[in-house]
Amino acid sequence: MKNYLNFENEIKDLEIELEKLKDPYNQSGLSEVDTKKISQTQKELDEKLSAIYSNLDPWQTTMVARHEDRPKSKFFIENLFDDFIPLSGDRYYGEDQSVLAGFGKFNGKSVLVIGQEKGDDLDSRIKRNFGMMRPEGYRKTIRLMKLADKFQIPIISFIDTPGAYPGVGAEERGQAEAIAKSIECCMSLTVPTIAIIIGEGGSGGAIALASSNKVIMLENAIYSVISPEGCATILWRDPKKMLDAAKAMKLSAKDLLDLEIIDEIVSEPAGGAHRDKETILKNVRDSLLKNLNNFDNMSRNEIFDNRKNKYLRIGRKKGFISDLNELSSLDSSENKLNQFIKSKKIIISLGLISFILLMLMIFYL
Repeated sequence: MKNYLNFENEIKDLEIELEKLKDPYNQSGLSEVDTKKISQTQKELDEKLSAIYSNLDPWQTTMVARHEDRPKSKFFIENLFDDFIPLSGDRYYGEDQSVLAGFGKFNGKSVLVIGQEKGDDLDSRIKRNFGMMRPEGYRKTIRLMKLADKFQIPIISFIDTPGAYPGVGAEERGQAEAIAKSIECCMSLTVPTIAIIIGEGGSGGAIALASSNKVIMLENAIYSVISPEGCATILWRDPKKMLDAAKAMKLSAKDLLDLEIIDEIVSEPAGGAHRDKETILKNVRDSLLKNLNNFDNMSRNEIFDNRKNKYLRIGRKKGFISDLNELSSLDSSENKLNQFIKSKKIIISLGLISFILLMLMIFYL
């Protein structure tokens, strides 16, 4: 049984009608398939899907990103990678079932694959903790990312989480520290890293694995600092104002591409990724191939600088830096502002010393 969102009532009616036309023997009085009517209904359905999904508001996009039939990380890992070997444990506390991680092959080359997994049914969702990682999950991915960096293996992450798990046990085991260490590890790597937001990219739970050279989003995915409901509760004390919150947060792929927070949008079939999983699989595969090939001729230092410059560039489009390509030189020793302040302090200090010496000379003469 298909699951429909509250703005898909017309689509639901058309699909039910289409199914009846394709199986006329379940209806009294019909004994043959009306191919003309089927074609007409299919065309009407395609037009309706295109019209609705090309004009989704941010809250509707959020609902699509959370759709229970939407392809999850496990689906992409099983269908995109060969010889995938899952690895478990953080070597400190235990295993976190909400994240799948291991080595496999993509297009004949070894890669490290990390996927936040929500689960497909109630039992698997409980087992996977609805995709909300605990500290041991982040520490496991840190361990594997460092291993991949040591052997020069690219890293591909599939992001799909409402956020890091906020439970008491997770906080006691150092949730915030684990997220911070994961971000630090991602930024320090010298191998290509690609993060694909396939559903929800929620808060620090997402950015802990999405601090990558390339951040890619599926067309109907979302990426935000907090959920729209959480934002509405904090700002307006009313979780029902999630549409206003979703609009204000600019969480859609189009908005984030305009802000240069992400690097690329992977188009989805009309009606969302859950309606045609083979097409979205092909689109993701093509995107990964293209982006991985871009790093083939780059040295480890160039890959590191590429990632550093990407994040230094965010928010500087209208800033004081004239040449954004020179951002890799912006460190504490070479920062022009710091140099100017230091030189100004030196000038003031020399002036004061000269003044004191002059006064001493006048006094003693």
